[in-house]
Amino acid sequence: MRILIVGAGGVGDAIAKIAATRSFYEAVVVSDYDVSRAERTVAWITERHGAEVGARFSTSRIDASDPDAVAAVARSNRATHVMNAVEPKFVPSVFAGALAAGADYLDMAMSLSEPHPVQPFTATGVKLGDDQFAQAGDWEAAGRLALVGMGVEPGLSDVFARYAADHLFSSIDELGVRDGANLVVRDDAGREIFAPSFSIWTTLEECLNPPVIWERATGWTTTEPFSEPEVFEFPDGIGPVECVNVEHEEVLLMPRWLDAERVTFKYGLGAEFIGVLKTLRDLGLASTVPIRVRSAAGPVEVAPRDVVAAALPDPATLGPRMTGKTCAGTYVKGTGKDGAPKAVYLYHVSDNEDTMRDFDSQCVVWQTALNPVIALELLARGDWSGVGVLGPEAFDAAPYLELMAKPVADGGYGQPWGVSDR
Repeated sequence: MRILIVGAGGVGDAIAKIAATRSFYEAVVVSDYDVSRAERTVAWITERHGAEVGARFSTSRIDASDPDAVAAVARSNRATHVMNAVEPKFVPSVFAGALAAGADYLDMAMSLSEPHPVQPFTATGVKLGDDQFAQAGDWEAAGRLALVGMGVEPGLSDVFARYAADHLFSSIDELGVRDGANLVVRDDAGREIFAPSFSIWTTLEECLNPPVIWERATGWTTTEPFSEPEVFEFPDGIGPVECVNVEHEEVLLMPRWLDAERVTFKYGLGAEFIGVLKTLRDLGLASTVPIRVRSAAGPVEVAPRDVVAAALPDPATLGPRMTGKTCAGTYVKGTGKDGAPKAVYLYHVSDNEDTMRDFDSQCVVWQTALNPVIALELLARGDWSGVGVLGPEAFDAAPYLELMAKPVADGGYGQPWGVSDR
């Protein structure tokens, strides 16, 4: 297996660092439009793990917006797998470039939806991932696999859902992804500051679009942003967090493979974060449509959302100023294998102190990066295989969760996951 990582931001950097602890691949190419970022990642790996491990990593400049450029870099490096670690607006070009190069493909966020009304969600609306699933025939004909939505959410959350369906439940009333954290970011003076722990570009996209809900009787419908607030009790000391509906890939993925009455995604944003997002929306600063602005070099065209992203701290740099934990998981309610009512929460917790100590990566991006590396290893081992455009639910969850939880000394990733009754 020869892996091309497209993007050396926070998540791409963490993917490479986690991969450096494994041996299932022949080579990894870390690429970025700013090649110095990729070089920084490989330098860290070489310093931490030694020249022998570092020699398996190389760097390249890449333009993720150009499918021909992606294909060229993949071909020149004989990549068998293209790992998309850039913002979802680049999914179409990286997706196309991987197929043109004859490589398999993985991403952690799917092709974007197009603006759709809050109610009703029309059958002709473009949902998350629709553009990729429309090309499934091309991938099948080429005998290649596109594993989409293989991060933490989507990704691990979908693996949890498949495991629950196979091993814990005879019928499922609801699959509900619930994400919460108690993370705090402070400035140099120790004051709490507003600093999103993940890409603000992606956060604005998923939080301000009308959330999608799936129900058996109605299919996919939409609701108001931040609707149906509920207080969810998160484990491992995080505690109660108010969660609200957000547009997310799991709701578009799970019903394709899993049998449930209802599928939802709720994110623990908090009142302050929701207020900031609404303000950015109301001021037009969440827009991706370029506007003409003044600059020292004369008028330029710039998208307001890109200005917001440039003004906020890079999430990859927040680790030293961040404390706390983040939890990703799937709440499942239905009938257990014994015929009795059952409700559980399957989850994984990532502690910023641990990820900074071991990988110099803040916990949110590290937790996202962990999962595609596990998936790549399962593909390399042959535990997972397939062709076409598939989500994590299409694969057996048991070998994934076993490898994830097995101690490092025994060849695993040393990341235990939990199941709590609800």
